[in-house]
Amino acid sequence: MSDFTTTPPSDGTLATARDAANQPSSYSAEESLGAPKAAEPLATGLLITQQGSFDFAPAPSKQPAKGQTKTVAPAVSFNIQLCDAIEFMRKQPDASLDLIVTDPAYSGMNQKLKLGKGKIIGEYKQKGEEGKWFEEFHDTPENYVAFLRECYRVLKPNRHIYLMFDSYSLLTLATLIRDVFDVKNVVVWDKMHIGLGHYFRRRHEFILFASKGKRPLNSRSIPDVWRINRLARAPYPTQKPTELFEMMMIGSAEPGFKVCDPFMGSGASAIAALRQGCHFIGCDISPTSLRLVNERLETFQRSGLDPLQSGFVPSTDPAILSLLSRG
Repeated sequence: MSDFTTTPPSDGTLATARDAANQPSSYSAEESLGAPKAAEPLATGLLITQQGSFDFAPAPSKQPAKGQTKTVAPAVSFNIQLCDAIEFMRKQPDASLDLIVTDPAYSGMNQKLKLGKGKIIGEYKQKGEEGKWFEEFHDTPENYVAFLRECYRVLKPNRHIYLMFDSYSLLTLATLIRDVFDVKNVVVWDKMHIGLGHYFRRRHEFILFASKGKRPLNSRSIPDVWRINRLARAPYPTQKPTELFEMMMIGSAEPGFKVCDPFMGSGASAIAALRQGCHFIGCDISPTSLRLVNERLETFQRSGLDPLQSGFVPSTDPAILSLLSRG
């Protein structure tokens, strides 16, 4: 089982995370997950950490051919924390991560275009725990470069990183990545259904694939357009399908890898990592996110089922379905 601990920051601050007093009044860590157990003091900027480990085989393995050794699925673990993304990355040791996959909560499009109200996302000005929108990463060039440099520092040599972008942030921030990582591809996520938009209606997002050093993909049969259904009426804003992150793992992960997502949101990347036999660490600035991901991982730990994607059909693309089934 996992341990749930709450420890106040040593200097009474939360870096850029919101103060503990701003957590929704209906949420109590003690009520939701049991009384906290004693724990070592956590670093400044950290309020809550959730950890766990369990044995999980992503899929039944076939019998090995004669002369081959059967691979045993490793025990996997997770560690999720309430923390600002840059602060979280600064706490990680040098060259300690095997893969970074993340969908940052970019602020540029909303803050600069000011498109107003959408039927799904609610009033943008109502962002934060009391509104439907979540608190965002202020993606100034200075902030983004600081974040990228921390990612580079903590990533092991010859490893990969996947960074998701909308069309606006791709134009304003993606070029900065070339100063830190070796950019290899821009993958298009085709959501298969038209979305919101004031001009051409959006049906895609981008995933920038880059490396630290040289490392081939696990397969040369992965296309650069991923036709994976978007989630409708998801319980978390801009929630991504787990299969999107599984495609990243299929391309770049091995069993036992440590995968990190410093903007974990709904925890789709965490489920994907555990399914692929990888360890997971991640954070988010939102207490709602931490509560949701904790409950999601606890359910997955007990049953192997993902409560936030029950009955979801990820794709009708035979190539994508084949890759997901083999992964």
